[in-house]
Amino acid sequence: MRHQKKGRKLGTDKSHTKAMKRSLVSALLLNDRIKTTEARAKEIRPDVDKIIGWAKKGDLHSRRLAIAKLGGDKELVREVFEKVEQGMFAGRPGGYTRIMKLGYRKGDCAPMVIMELVNETVSPKKAEKPAETKKAKPKKVEKAVVEEVAEDAEVEELVDEAVAEVEAAVDEVVAEVEAEDAKVEELVEEAVAEVEAAVDEVVAEIEAEKAAE
Repeated sequence: MRHQKKGRKLGTDKSHTKAMKRSLVSALLLNDRIKTTEARAKEIRPDVDKIIGWAKKGDLHSRRLAIAKLGGDKELVREVFEKVEQGMFAGRPGGYTRIMKLGYRKGDCAPMVIMELVNETVSPKKAEKPAETKKAKPKKVEKAVVEEVAEDAEVEELVDEAVAEVEAAVDEVVAEVEAEDAKVEELVEEAVAEVEAAVDEVVAEIEAEKAAE
C-alpha cells in the first residue's frame, strides 16, 4: 500500500526519483526545452513554478531556497534569477511551462512530450470603454401595419354601433314589459275592487234578511 506517499509512480525508488526530478528541472531551466515522458513532465511542473516564483521575489532567502532545490547549482540559479530580472516572465502570474504531446515511444509505448518554458511576454489588457448608450430611433411604420390598424379601428366602430343598437332594443323591450306589468296591476286592482263590492252587497243583503226576521 502507498500510504503517505503522494505523487506519481515513476518506476524508481525515492532517492532515484528525487535525483531524476532535480536533473530534469535543471535541464529545463538551462535549455528552455526538454523531451521526456508525460508523467515526468507533469511531476516536475510544480518544482519549476516554485523556482520561477522564488526568482520573481529575488531576495536572498528565495535564492537560497532555489539553490537547495537544484542541488547546489549556484551558477544555474544566478542565470535563472537574471533572466527573470530582465523581464522574462514579467506580467505572467503563473503557467510558466508548456507541454506538447509527441505520441508514444517505441518499445514500451510511453507517451512522450516536449516540455518548454513559456517565453512570450504578456501584454496587459486594455480597459474596455463603457458602451455608449444610443438613443432609440423611432422605427418606421410600414404601410401594411397602418392599414391593419385602420381596419381594426373600423371594426371597433362597427362593434360599438352594433352594441349600442342592441342596448337600445333591450331598453325598448324592458319599457314595454314594464308598461304591460302596470296595466296588469291596474286590471287586478279593478277586479279586486269589484269582488270586494260584490262581497259587501251580499253581506248587506244577508244582514237585512236577518233583521227582517
